Amino acid sequence: MPCKYEYKNNVLKIECLKCIYGSSIEDFPQCMSAAINHLIAVKDAKAIILEKEREYEYNYEAALMLIEIAQVIERATRDLKATSYQNLVTDKCDRCVSERVDFLRNLILIQLKADPVGAYVKLRRKIRHIKVLSERTKGICHNCYGHYLENALIPLIELLEGTKLIKRAKDLLPGYKIGERTIYRQLFIPSVRPRFTYTKFMATPPEGSELVNSYTIPDAKVEVYRIPREVRFLYHLIPLEFKMEEEEYALLDKARRYMANHRPLEREELASEEVRQSFYNIGLDMLRELSSEDNMVLSDERLKIIARVLVRYTAGIGILELILSDDNVQDVYVNAPPGTSPIYLLHGEVGECITNIVLTSEDAELLATRLRLSSGRPLDEANPVLDTELSIPGGRARICAIMQSLSPGGLGFALRRHRERPWTLPLFINQRMMTPLAAGLLWFVVDGGRTMLVGGTRSAGKTSLLGAIITQIMKSKRIISVEDTLELPLTKFREMGYNVTRLKSRSVITMVETELPAEEALRVSLRLGDSCLIIGEVRSKEALALYEAMRIGAMANVVAGTIHGDSAFGLFDRVVNDLNVPPTSFKATDLVVINNSLKSADGLRSFRRTVEITEVRKHWQEDPAREKGFINLMEYNAKTDELEPTPTLLAGESELITDIARRVKEWRGEWEAVWGNINLRANILKTVSEMSVKTGNPELVEAQSIVLSNNMFHIFSEQVKKEIGVLDTDEIYKRWYSWLKEYIKTEGKKGLPDFENPFE
Repeated sequence: MPCKYEYKNNVLKIECLKCIYGSSIEDFPQCMSAAINHLIAVKDAKAIILEKEREYEYNYEAALMLIEIAQVIERATRDLKATSYQNLVTDKCDRCVSERVDFLRNLILIQLKADPVGAYVKLRRKIRHIKVLSERTKGICHNCYGHYLENALIPLIELLEGTKLIKRAKDLLPGYKIGERTIYRQLFIPSVRPRFTYTKFMATPPEGSELVNSYTIPDAKVEVYRIPREVRFLYHLIPLEFKMEEEEYALLDKARRYMANHRPLEREELASEEVRQSFYNIGLDMLRELSSEDNMVLSDERLKIIARVLVRYTAGIGILELILSDDNVQDVYVNAPPGTSPIYLLHGEVGECITNIVLTSEDAELLATRLRLSSGRPLDEANPVLDTELSIPGGRARICAIMQSLSPGGLGFALRRHRERPWTLPLFINQRMMTPLAAGLLWFVVDGGRTMLVGGTRSAGKTSLLGAIITQIMKSKRIISVEDTLELPLTKFREMGYNVTRLKSRSVITMVETELPAEEALRVSLRLGDSCLIIGEVRSKEALALYEAMRIGAMANVVAGTIHGDSAFGLFDRVVNDLNVPPTSFKATDLVVINNSLKSADGLRSFRRTVEITEVRKHWQEDPAREKGFINLMEYNAKTDELEPTPTLLAGESELITDIARRVKEWRGEWEAVWGNINLRANILKTVSEMSVKTGNPELVEAQSIVLSNNMFHIFSEQVKKEIGVLDTDEIYKRWYSWLKEYIKTEGKKGLPDFENPFE
């Protein structure tokens, strides 16, 4: 039965549902022939879609190659009809007319449509054969062979050699056999879309790509390729849902249509894990029933996998969930207009990447609707920016969505991925972002209850470090956070037993009137009792309230926040000149920690490092830079790629550390004891980091273990002080280390994340 086709908006869509063959041009000669037949009719298609259980979409470049073949067929057919067959293929003799005309008709009308490269090779062989015959004969046959070549065969091969398809195929011809389709799999690389989703997927990496890394994430495999003549890498995602059997696609599509009427619409439901679990249970039951009705033999484990996919595309956000579950992914970009370019992302190991996934306009609209409902914030032409957050299994993300009238191309999205679990200082040590000494110093200052700002450029890890600082706060302390977008993993801290109160303030970008301004939320936090205060990011007017709280001593514990700036003076300049805080109010800041994203010499790699730890002294009046108000305690050394202590820190001349020590009986006037305690903390964090690598147990550097380790450090410190009378660092470390070895033996491997890997 001939395939139906539809031509709309320069897209040729061929329906192959009732076709006994497949639906890919590169694999099936029948599909290529059907596509060329329809292109002869429509002539100017910009894309070709073959639709069956999956949609195979071929871009403009692929369509153009087939259009040129269609034009060759059309012209050659017209020449055959316009010219007497005898005049075209023979000279004065009609003995070979039938044979030669049959050859041309078969070549042009059948073989060129189904296998253009094979037809070209066959034609080239025919020309060589006729030339040999011409050289071996004389008289009328010699002239006839020459006439056949000059009027029929050579003009046809010249037309073919002028096409892009044949030009590109020539380099692939050595070893080629007529009828093989491998050559087309290198020339035609479609984006694939199962019918249950709008997302398009490039199944094959570009020709000549080099595989540099491969790993699995839940329900997907990731391959990273180096592309010839490209500075960006290819992030090639192979989702489970794009590698299923055709009958499974049909089952999934049928179940999705049933489930569409039960898609969660309420704001509370969209953020609820219970709703996802409910959808999973309902979906699994439905899949069992539908597969039974269709006499499909699928194991229960396979049905559970299909149910996970079903939930992802009904109650979830589709393919983006898989990308956001990858711990290596930092940022994800969907550019406007959607559907015209692939998703781009920033990978923690290889940097900027192009992906093989294209989010269509339908995907973008669904995502925008999801964000409106889950955030309760508008996204329309009157409010063209939406700044919100999203939690999905395996990851969290801050999302900025834009649309008309701000974005002429329509919807676009930028997603900043955050770890589902909090970052820790040992994790940063393992990644060489900071040294154990730097981590120990920060821990000491946190326990000292001082104020600090974490600064840095975009994507430098400011919020990640702030989360790690929270991990070092003793669980006996109450924590209050103020954020306009909920980026900190405070839910995980609450699950670990922390006393956490979270306040959500109005975004300075979207300015939702129903939300409290950040400065008001901050003042409210000061009325909620004695607490550690965490500011997600200091952006605007809340800076005045923050420094007011610092100056009057309203906060008796650690106060920490993030702010954009590439140095201590850069932070001062932003706070004073951009946020209008009086210069001397900045003295309320005790410590400035600067992160930066550094580049390799070739410009192809980036890596995060803590580059400065600076104390803010209090004697200056107007300009801390000129009046030596900024004193570095640790500085980044590019040659050693490490954060190194300055002479000020090593000599015990830090006024901040001295002031902390002054309030502790055992440390007052005893620099050696203070320095020993800082190094004790550094050694503990270093040991945890090293033991994690040595034992192959990544859970040792996760927040659950680190918080427990910190608890034991404080407990052993108290025990040693009571028994010996002093904080003996060697004894504290000895007891702590004995506990760690026992913990690793009995408890350390509990809670290791695990998932089914359908690719193994």
